[in-house]
Amino acid sequence: MTTSSWRTLRNVQARARLEKALPAIFPAPVLQHALARPLIPPTPRLAVESYWRNHILRADRLARALAARSGTPEGWAWQIGAEGRAGSFRTPPAPFRDPAFARGRGACCICGQPVYRFGWHRDLWARGAPNTNAGWHAACVAAWKFWIAPHAQVRALKLRQRHRCTTTGKRLLRTAEVDHLLPLYRVWREHRDAPWPELLGYWGAPNLQVVNRAAHLDKCRDEAAERSRTVQLARFRVVEDESGFSVVEEE
Repeated sequence: MTTSSWRTLRNVQARARLEKALPAIFPAPVLQHALARPLIPPTPRLAVESYWRNHILRADRLARALAARSGTPEGWAWQIGAEGRAGSFRTPPAPFRDPAFARGRGACCICGQPVYRFGWHRDLWARGAPNTNAGWHAACVAAWKFWIAPHAQVRALKLRQRHRCTTTGKRLLRTAEVDHLLPLYRVWREHRDAPWPELLGYWGAPNLQVVNRAAHLDKCRDEAAERSRTVQLARFRVVEDESGFSVVEEE
């Protein structure tokens, strides 16, 4: 059996299985996307997951919009290293993954909003209650993977920039790399007290760019120099004594 004949047979079977499992109400863009795939997803849930994986910038916008709807939980603050929290400033803050603020089954552990059938974010089926067997939206899962590994979506980001380097204006090369406009160490240093939904934008598309490798290396060099100067300056402090002000070095 050739590859094309195997694919044709497989898609016939997958489409039949998908159509059999489809409810009366199902997001039309998702179904259209599923039927156009080289390999048709055989179940509605897989169709939803495939849709968001292939519309990653849309998933990013939706996840941040859902987080804005939830808002910052009362008493929560971005911390590093505590139980249920990120061990590095490079990981997006996620209060609803913290056991102290988790909303339980039926609520997304990433954005905090109710999760409905097939991991959808709206109650299209008018059930009036979330799906208690689910703990995340399909869109939020795709967005989370995008936030922690944006380099995997370089093609989508290149297309958004019309294949032009944001630093030099030249055409992006095959070796172009994804970069954060505002480095994440500066987000932690300067914006850690910002509202949580606003913080997510620093991991999402608004703070991402694709630049050619040479320009990225120059930017990384400048950032490393700036961080080194900051560390060196942190070793000194100003003290006041009888003779006036003086600068002393911490041991």
